[in-house]
Amino acid sequence: MSFLSEVEPLKQTALAELNNAADLAALEQAKGRWIGPHGKLTALMKEMGALPREERPAAGKTMNAAKAELEAALLSRREEIEAKAALPAEPADFTAPGRRRRMGGLHPLTQVTDDIVRTFRKIGFAVADGPEIEDEYHCFDALNTPADHPARDTQDTFYLEAEAEGKTGRKWLLRTHTSSVQIRVMESQEPPVRIIVPGRVYRRDNADATHNPTFHQIEGLYVDKNVTVGDLKGTVEFVFKEIMGDDVKIRFRPHYFSYTEPSYEIDFSNGLVRKMGKEWLEIAGCGMVHPRVFENVGYDPNVWSGWAFGFGIERIAMLRYGINDIRLFYENDLRFLKQF
Repeated sequence: MSFLSEVEPLKQTALAELNNAADLAALEQAKGRWIGPHGKLTALMKEMGALPREERPAAGKTMNAAKAELEAALLSRREEIEAKAALPAEPADFTAPGRRRRMGGLHPLTQVTDDIVRTFRKIGFAVADGPEIEDEYHCFDALNTPADHPARDTQDTFYLEAEAEGKTGRKWLLRTHTSSVQIRVMESQEPPVRIIVPGRVYRRDNADATHNPTFHQIEGLYVDKNVTVGDLKGTVEFVFKEIMGDDVKIRFRPHYFSYTEPSYEIDFSNGLVRKMGKEWLEIAGCGMVHPRVFENVGYDPNVWSGWAFGFGIERIAMLRYGINDIRLFYENDLRFLKQF
């Protein structure tokens, strides 16, 4: 059999295999078998060197034409397979209702915080912020907390190993309340002061339905001349009615806090509390700023007076949404979060 007579049957067999390839993998295998570096047509082209010189031009022309035809068939079949793969398995039903992509939303704690901040801004309060890693002076000493107070014990507070630098010479810690920001604001600003301080705080609590080692607080501070307990009570009532509804009732009970004098616990009542089978629920602590705290920040307690109060954002959110386990806020379970 002559050299040229081998080309046509080889080409026809290769064309049939390329055109019948079911997918891209099969097509690549056929390509390698016929026109790849070790393909049959490639091997036949290498044999042209053994042909008589006068036969080589015709053989080269025939081989190049066959190779070009196979490459065209390869390209055509690849385009067909790719186009078929891009089509849906079933025809689209354009009359079917569309599938909406679920949009993300704000975390319930963020929603409650935003509502509280918005309420305070209505009555002229600014938002302040401060470090979560704090020193003992700003977290305890400047707030008139005694050295032997239980809150300063390592069983209640997360301490860092490094010593705080500067005038304090005390340890760094994770702040146990946002009251430390009140001290920093008063150190840097002359009165009057009217701020709220939302933020994350840390305490050595075992996680259960009502406690978590990390949670959120929001505290308010108002300093001016002739500020009274009546101003405090009016502000508290306004804020809680704004965020919890008009049926809110508030009462003050005498209490002790080292940084306020007099000090009070705030009890809260509304329809949700009564559904829980309770008449009152403790919700916040407050009081008139202790004169010694003013002295620590350079305010004259004979000229200035003020009040401060703080409460947990998780507690408000649990009441607002009827949630009975604080841990749900931190588990990132979409079945829970998508309800808000």
